[in-house]
Amino acid sequence: MSEQVHIQILDAAEAQASVAALADVLIDCVAGGASVSFMWPLPRERALQFWQGVADGIARKERILLVARDDSSDIIGTVQLITAMPDNQPHRADIAKMLVHRKARRRGIAQALMAAVEQAAIAEGKTVLVLDTVTGGAAEGLYERAGWQKVGVVPNYALMPDGEFCGTTFFHKQL
Repeated sequence: MSEQVHIQILDAAEAQASVAALADVLIDCVAGGASVSFMWPLPRERALQFWQGVADGIARKERILLVARDDSSDIIGTVQLITAMPDNQPHRADIAKMLVHRKARRRGIAQALMAAVEQAAIAEGKTVLVLDTVTGGAAEGLYERAGWQKVGVVPNYALMPDGEFCGTTFFHKQL
């Protein structure tokens, strides 16, 4: 029997209660080489601080946090919908920090999170979504299969956790 994955939107209190588990996922992804704004080694305190900021943003209604849980209710993946946009972009949101713990990859969790975050965006009245990802990474194919349109590539946009430069590919999706 295969394990079920449960996708959930966390409110501010639930996000606050999940900061440590979310930090574990972030640290694992950065340790595995994911370029998601952090360098390796990633101190636990820095990861906890980041997720505390996310919880605070949820309380301010600036973002929506989705998590994927396994049958044990452990958080094994996450994605965010950033809804705080300039006045002239009330219809737009950004997708951020799509993370799946290495132990849970290749099971459709990222695909399930993306489908759920798109539904959350629709529920918020958003019609244009934007995201970026490492050029040439596995996530590029995920987004293309999910109907996202490639906008372009910026070479040397960011650093990988080990300090090497990487390009970033930007995508959009019209809902």
